[in-house]
Amino acid sequence: MTKPRSTALEVVVLDDEENMGKVLGKLLTMEGFKVTTFSDPREALSHVRKEKVAVLVSDLRMPGMTGEEVLESLRTDKISTEVVLMTAYGTVESAMRCVHAGAFDYITKPFDTDRLLSIVGNAADKWRLDHGEARAASKSEGAGGALLGDSSSMENIRQLIARIAPSASAVLIHGESGTGKELAARALHHQSPRSGKKFQAINCASIPEHLMESELFGHEKGAFTGAVDARLGVFEAAQGGTLFLDEIGELPLGLQAKLLRVLQEREITRVGSVESIPVDVRIIAATNRRLEDLVKEGTFREDLFYRLNVLVVKMPALRKRPEDITSLSVAFVKEFAGREGKTVNEIEPALMDYMMAQKWPGNVRELRNFVERLVVLTDEPILSMELFESVMVLDSRVTQGMVDMDWSEAMRSSPTTPEEVRDFRAARNEFEARYLRDVLRACRGNVSEAAKRAGMSRRNFYEKVEKLGIDLTEIKEDTGR
Repeated sequence: MTKPRSTALEVVVLDDEENMGKVLGKLLTMEGFKVTTFSDPREALSHVRKEKVAVLVSDLRMPGMTGEEVLESLRTDKISTEVVLMTAYGTVESAMRCVHAGAFDYITKPFDTDRLLSIVGNAADKWRLDHGEARAASKSEGAGGALLGDSSSMENIRQLIARIAPSASAVLIHGESGTGKELAARALHHQSPRSGKKFQAINCASIPEHLMESELFGHEKGAFTGAVDARLGVFEAAQGGTLFLDEIGELPLGLQAKLLRVLQEREITRVGSVESIPVDVRIIAATNRRLEDLVKEGTFREDLFYRLNVLVVKMPALRKRPEDITSLSVAFVKEFAGREGKTVNEIEPALMDYMMAQKWPGNVRELRNFVERLVVLTDEPILSMELFESVMVLDSRVTQGMVDMDWSEAMRSSPTTPEEVRDFRAARNEFEARYLRDVLRACRGNVSEAAKRAGMSRRNFYEKVEKLGIDLTEIKEDTGR
């Protein structure tokens, strides 16, 4: 068992394969969670019963006690910890049965890391909502929750938000993942007359479709299997305040019709009830897709689009405002150095040049994660290129499950003699080529899947593959595709 090291919201990882538990523990710790790992289900249950645990991430099949039995035990004891199950394809039916019995969601092995982190993050948000706790700041937010950036585009965003915040009209926020759409929504709420009421957020893509209606509108006791008590939905929870619907383009068509009715009638009906309940909330929706295109495809209702598309905020991608990279990075260094109790206060010019040259497909969220990782792993007052190269080595080992390597070993693997030091551009190209080949092999040469895993557009990914001379045919042959 590994002990948690912070006072953040706690996530328990339960997997009889200890190495897998350690890898997941490291990933979730880097997301800001306090993590405890177990390989014994009964020890994990004992811990969850005694501590305030938000999410339990459990393997479904384990010797002695299955994940399904763990879930049943928690629900029998009326413990509200959200449960996320990991399962192989052969046991998906069991995992779905667990979801109907009260698990938050499941993910199949081998899993996509981003999807797992998204599911756990949203399970944690649901736990916070149920327990009346404030939601943690999004990773796309700047230090202190501010809309950071000195560029003219960010100044325009701040001015626009100040102009439209007093209105009660719906707002639609466009922007790529990681550009700070939720941060903009929170700024709208805090500058509005509703700032004294709640801001509620829900991600329309991360909650299973059969649970989404209940999340939005609530349910009555006995409305469906597992509904042991009546529960408020986010509309009622946000009464008088603001409701943020993230990734609105992923909302199923059937629920789009019900949402449209709520916007028109200003009332909701809980699942399992016939009684209408008046609601007074301001709707802010966000999307990283063009809703106009979804309307043409028939996957998004045109009438709902026009209901939401009243006031529009377009968050710029970080690559379109590179002048903000320096100020954002400095703010993130200050934030994480304070959190970690470190004296880091500077970024080496060579490292800053590298950061300025990147496209940051994950935008501000990716930049923030990048800085956080370096601050956590350094013992020096300055973030340097040497540190960055060492982190690349460490990341490679963690990805392969070789989690017992200590930091000093990673540092020793960096160049130490003049003969070993390479030209910066050549070193970067070598690393990128190795990384892209690894991703492509993991995806058996599927460029679309590899681009998705790398957090890049297919076009950018393919351009890099061509530029670096990577042979896709050879990779496909090697992986048997």
